Amino acid sequence: MTQLPRRTLARQSGKALLGLGGALLAARIPAQGATPQAVTPCKKQPAGRVKIGFEKLRDGGYAPLLGHKVGVIANVASVDNSLTSIVDCLHQAPSVQLQAIFGPEHGFRGSMREGFSEPEMQDPDTGCTVYDIYTKTGDALKSILKKSGITLLVFDIQDTGSRFYTYIWTLFDCMMACAELGLPLLVLDRPNPISGLDASGPVLDPRLASFVGRAPIALRHGMTVAELARLFNAVFVTKQTGRKAPLDIIPMDGWQRDMFFEDTGLTWCPPSPNMPPPLTPFVDPGTCRFEGPRF
Repeated sequence: MTQLPRRTLARQSGKALLGLGGALLAARIPAQGATPQAVTPCKKQPAGRVKIGFEKLRDGGYAPLLGHKVGVIANVASVDNSLTSIVDCLHQAPSVQLQAIFGPEHGFRGSMREGFSEPEMQDPDTGCTVYDIYTKTGDALKSILKKSGITLLVFDIQDTGSRFYTYIWTLFDCMMACAELGLPLLVLDRPNPISGLDASGPVLDPRLASFVGRAPIALRHGMTVAELARLFNAVFVTKQTGRKAPLDIIPMDGWQRDMFFEDTGLTWCPPSPNMPPPLTPFVDPGTCRFEGPRF
């Protein structure tokens, strides 16, 4: 069988996400790019066409973080364009007081399978406590945030563009908590790997809300994490808490809505074990609908 060019395959997948054939084709195509072999931690690398929010934060001397006890929601894909962890960069920055780390599904170090997270622990590299916030909501989540002693929370995790990818709902729950606590939240933007176009699929029925869908957005939502944060704050957080979260964002430079991840000049770092190549997010909106009936 002749393989389709990557870009042709990606566009066809976006129009036929419910077909299992797309998943089989994606499995035939090797992962894109190779991991850099030698990287000096936290030194600026030649920028790609897209500069992510974290790199803009760093280039600005971490100004929004100064004077704060900083907490970071991060995982293994929370890296700069040299694949250095942003947590390591923050820890090494003399002007930043890194107070705590918060792990989503799979955990901060990504050691757990889907549906699980790492327990509370001390990170050996930074000395910070890593708190488990996977599926934590309401008073339980607020208690963790208060216990950590942070005065500002940072979110920087790569999304995949599908409604049921849980990291955006960790963001949602933290926004709810931040609204009620008056805790400042800074969202660092990253590309939507399947572009900011072609929002499609059913919109969630609010009666079926869960941790794979807290709010009524489309299955393929067509937004970046910062755009989602703005939407959540303007509509859903305000409706449920009566107030907005103290939200700020750092957008990307150079990102265009019609870009797929391969157009960004960035290196793909799998945000979870089941997202190895950058083409996987194209079939996820369709194939992940079969996940529920499997159990």
